[in-house]
Amino acid sequence: MPTDSGVDRARLASLAARERATYTERHPRSAAAYGRADHLFGRVPMTWMNKNAAGFPVYVDRARGARLTDIDGHEYIDFCLGDTGAMAGHSPAPVVEAVTRRLGTLGGATTMLPTEDAAIVGAELAGRFGLPYWSFALTATDANRWAIRLLRAVSGRPKILVNSYCYHGSVDESLIVVGPDGHGVSREGNVGAPTDVTGTSRVAEFNDLAGLERELAHGDVAAVLMEPALTNIGIVLPEPGYLTGVRELTRRYGTYLINDETHTFSAGPGGATAAWGLEPDVLTIGKAIAGGIPIGAYGLSAALADALTGRADLDLVDMGGVGGTLAGNPVSMAAARATLEQVLTPAAFEGMLATATAFADGVQKLIDGYALPWSVAQLGARVEYRFASPAPRNGTESAASADAELEDFLHVYLANRGILLTPFHNMALMSPETTLADVHRHHEIFGAALAELHA
Repeated sequence: MPTDSGVDRARLASLAARERATYTERHPRSAAAYGRADHLFGRVPMTWMNKNAAGFPVYVDRARGARLTDIDGHEYIDFCLGDTGAMAGHSPAPVVEAVTRRLGTLGGATTMLPTEDAAIVGAELAGRFGLPYWSFALTATDANRWAIRLLRAVSGRPKILVNSYCYHGSVDESLIVVGPDGHGVSREGNVGAPTDVTGTSRVAEFNDLAGLERELAHGDVAAVLMEPALTNIGIVLPEPGYLTGVRELTRRYGTYLINDETHTFSAGPGGATAAWGLEPDVLTIGKAIAGGIPIGAYGLSAALADALTGRADLDLVDMGGVGGTLAGNPVSMAAARATLEQVLTPAAFEGMLATATAFADGVQKLIDGYALPWSVAQLGARVEYRFASPAPRNGTESAASADAELEDFLHVYLANRGILLTPFHNMALMSPETTLADVHRHHEIFGAALAELHA
């Protein structure tokens, strides 16, 4: 059953049906393209693209800055931004120029050789996040997987601890949640797990230091892999003292700490790690740092890097399980250098955070105006409205607060009027190109949706 979100369910169902019909009428070419995709598994390039509210996805024609146009000719203010992958905006000019130069003038998309850009990107990431040594992947999921292998090797411990309902891509070890009895169980819907996840992983609720210590006390956890704030189950912010407590407990029990900043990079130019003064042993990131070009990266502390390079038994050069032929390729490195040096700069983040604050304040005012039991969470340039008040404090509470019917209605209502949110939840992300006028347009339409729900 859906959560009690303070809306009339019959009226919601009627409005949602109307909006889905309108969506179908407005998108005949997207519907036809979806219908023709017989040789795609699930009719889409990746099956998660079927996470949409109206039966078929919008098909993209072009995108630039904070705008996207579909093949039916409809333009959208894009607050999804590739679920963080396009946080720099779509096709920012410095990235286009750098990639064009690399592919056209210089040549060499894949060479299996370093370029000078890679060292510059590593230095930039070290300056932003405080970890001195960096290596590259093609996705943050791969960065997480490789970090896990390294930390298992150097610690001699088998298990990884994550937070319930965390998000670390498709990392097998992360698909575990706290069950009704307080013990870890496989997350519902986990596809093709290679082994029972409780054999590889431990789990604790976010914001629960007692639960974390209980799991670490077993002495078999190589690393805690966590987001400084939960994101993909809905934004769950850390309570005062929680992240400090996590670091203290991991050190006490001889466990490494990995901060996955792939989404929490929205907190600022150095992510939550810099904004909140965190001290991880490893930091993983991807998506946004190359302006939409595929990339992943992980940074290591000096002590960890020394421990790894001092191990003659670990094959870090050939077949040891860490690396990929396309990782660190010249195109990704050129794109990352341009993004970090010229697009997602400290000055750009100042504007993005201010725009996000205006977004959050406006949504909260609208929610308060209808006395809805909802809340708003802001994580730097990222804002989300939740169908619960007070806001959930851990992943299990956040999952329980979901209202798929209401979420789908709002997403289709907004899309029909030129606004795109992240399809997995009610998240809006600000890019350097997102304007206050874009924010006000969202509020105008969001307010109209609330008015119709409460007519």
